[in-house]
Amino acid sequence: MANPDWKKVDITEEDVKEFREIFDEFDADKSGHVTVEELGEVFKKLGEPVPGYKLRDMIREVDLDNSGTVDFDEFVIMMRKARAGGEKGTACLYKVSGKVKKNLKKLGGNSQASSESTVHSYSEEETVAFADWINFSLGDDPELCKKLPIDISSDENADRLFKIVRDGVVLAKLINVAEPGTIDERALNKGNLNNFSIGENQTLVVNSAAAIGVNVTNIGPSDLSAGTPHIVLGLLWQIIRIGLFNKINIKECPGLSALLLNGEELKDLLALSPEELLLRWVNFHLANANCPRRINNFGQDISDSEAYTYLMTQIAPREYGFDLGPLDCSDLYERAQLVINEADKLECARFVTPKDIVKGNRKLNLAFVANLFNTWPGLEPQDDIAVEDDDINETREEKMFRNWMNSLGVNPLVHHLYSDLASGIVLLQLIDKIKPGIVDWSKGALMKKIENCNYAVELGKQLRLSLVGIEGNDIYSGVEKLILGFAWQLMRAYTMKLLQDLSGSSKPVTDDQVLDFVNTQLAAGGHDTITSFKDESIATSMPILNLISTIRPDAFRKDMLVPGHTEEERLSNAKYTITVSRKIGAGVYALPEDIVEVKPKMLLTVFACLQQLYMKMKK
Repeated sequence: MANPDWKKVDITEEDVKEFREIFDEFDADKSGHVTVEELGEVFKKLGEPVPGYKLRDMIREVDLDNSGTVDFDEFVIMMRKARAGGEKGTACLYKVSGKVKKNLKKLGGNSQASSESTVHSYSEEETVAFADWINFSLGDDPELCKKLPIDISSDENADRLFKIVRDGVVLAKLINVAEPGTIDERALNKGNLNNFSIGENQTLVVNSAAAIGVNVTNIGPSDLSAGTPHIVLGLLWQIIRIGLFNKINIKECPGLSALLLNGEELKDLLALSPEELLLRWVNFHLANANCPRRINNFGQDISDSEAYTYLMTQIAPREYGFDLGPLDCSDLYERAQLVINEADKLECARFVTPKDIVKGNRKLNLAFVANLFNTWPGLEPQDDIAVEDDDINETREEKMFRNWMNSLGVNPLVHHLYSDLASGIVLLQLIDKIKPGIVDWSKGALMKKIENCNYAVELGKQLRLSLVGIEGNDIYSGVEKLILGFAWQLMRAYTMKLLQDLSGSSKPVTDDQVLDFVNTQLAAGGHDTITSFKDESIATSMPILNLISTIRPDAFRKDMLVPGHTEEERLSNAKYTITVSRKIGAGVYALPEDIVEVKPKMLLTVFACLQQLYMKMKK
């Protein structure tokens, strides 16, 4: 039994930072949860492969909520228990954590952004699965006819994936599949590519990926142009996951309301993460099929294909004639193949092989199930459930803040802005990025949610954020207007802190200083200046493009612009402007609509990001 005095084990701020670093090394897909597969990969990297059943035992011993995975809070508790003299599995995990700590540099990345001169393994299963998805998603694009399809008949052929992504074109187009309209292809370099134009494309890919919520920490353009396998696969997984998860909402699938449990309100359901919704969806269909099984994860719980077999009988149209026949097969690999054959009839045989199912590859099975849900949800809207517009539509502002937070690598991921900030942990992480070391993690990591929120507000005030009238309970309770205000203050502070660091000044950069920079550059280039970030001329995009021309002459082509007489034309020019900004290296999160509608807050960030780029180039 674990030492009952583990709660008395003190941990310092440095301990928590160290735990986070180790946890992040375990958490390969940055989902906020360590899976059996991810734990196994760490042991392999350390040269100590461990049988699957032992890995599952280790996870089970520290998995307090029986999710089949370990989140950061559980990881911290595990480390404290181990220090107090924990059980066998806890002690083993603690031991390997120590080895990970010693080998963090060895297990690091490949480029300046991801650590040089290190060695990485990568998943052949993921290579095949992601190549197949690219074939499916982009196979009809005439501009890619010389690159696609990728031959996935063997692992060796599938490795061609790392070559075709080197010029950035496939990656850019895949981002547009995940989040349509993100990249204006008028700005994408496609013909007669050289190292410079390829570098521009990959810079555009990294900044655009960040804008849709990809964690781009330790991902550099040079990694992608080199086709570095583990970096490419990590980026591809995040892009694919975003595309799959974007459709798991009540707007795309009104029938989601059928998944409500007794006593729940719609807001409770919509606060669940996409993965939690998919688990509930599978279990809903298992219950309707009178199957006694329920699953808690997409790893071990689906490895015998029983849940999949029952699921297929529920979601497939009756004329397909699916039944429980696959369960008559005792060989698990053959049974899994029968399931995949049925999925193929539904045109959903993507991401998994029989081996992936039997071995419980959580990542690929999650993608498989998400694709099934998006294609054949098998859910009918509930007439007695009132769905309001606010339940359906995430605003542009909410989505932009959520994507910004996720791109910085917050853990756990933010899927729903208000409910996912309620614990205060994400806010504390953002505050720590603005002023590293300000958060006392030994105090904040394990407090109650409302206390964390109070702590976040307290620290925000120390950063001189304008938080008048905001209390921790407002964040915990999901008061939307106040949370949006806090999120904006954090984003503004982060953006201005980057400028301050580049300037070398000890004083914070002000909005007026950004405006002065813009007008100084515009005047020097012979262009009209702007009166403020509310200047209506910005709606044409020309002040931004003119500023870009003073930073990077010939960065854009004027023949790509349209007259701008109508709102549609102005939106087209704004879309091109945003893409050009990202292509030359500005980490812009604003949307084209923010330019056309002259949203001063977001325009401040656009101009500030271009000022950052200018200062970097001058250095």
